[in-house]
Amino acid sequence: MAWRGLAAEFLQVPPVTRAYTAACILTTTAVLEILSPFQLYFNPHLVFRRLQIWRLVTNFLFFGPLGFSFFFNMLFVFRYCRMLEEGSFRGRKADFVFMFLFGGALMTLLGLLGSLFFLGQALMAMLVYVWSRRSPQVRVNFFGLTFQAPFLPWALMGFSLLLGNSILVDLLGIAVGHIYYFLEDVFPNQPGGKRLLLTPGFLKLLLDAREEDPNYLPLPEEQPGAHLPPQH
Repeated sequence: MAWRGLAAEFLQVPPVTRAYTAACILTTTAVLEILSPFQLYFNPHLVFRRLQIWRLVTNFLFFGPLGFSFFFNMLFVFRYCRMLEEGSFRGRKADFVFMFLFGGALMTLLGLLGSLFFLGQALMAMLVYVWSRRSPQVRVNFFGLTFQAPFLPWALMGFSLLLGNSILVDLLGIAVGHIYYFLEDVFPNQPGGKRLLLTPGFLKLLLDAREEDPNYLPLPEEQPGAHLPPQH
């Protein structure tokens, strides 16, 4: 019964957050039983010469073996991905997916310069950064320390440093998050500015509910009760 309740709760999570979180958990589980991290990491030679295209995606899904670091990252991915999807991206699944695609593509290109093999943590940092800039007045609690949201990405980076991890991945996520935030939220509101990140139409067609035209008049045969036989 507990599993059913947990599954029911999970199905209430917005679809993009649910899909990405589930993919990360399933990938880690598969590494325990079936796969090796060497089959998942980003390697340009294997991607473009051996056509192992899946590496462009799987390097964003593996957060390391089960342990404190994995659960910590999953908590932040789930929390801030969900808050973005239910907040500033509410009703805009296509725009949210496009943010993932834009961020992932830019991280992949910049990751080539730093020889980074797994970019899931960078994607998490991007999500946290975009949320924090769009929620500047929100106060967050981080291990007993309370501060305003825009400081959260830097606190996460400092925590990674304390754990002995490289902060290069966090810096990459923050940088890409700032580029997205600037292009989407800042530049369009400047004199002469405009939106440069336009979500492709096919994504909107696939993911967003169609808006009904308030001026549309249905044909007589489409109106309710049109097919009912006349009453005598």
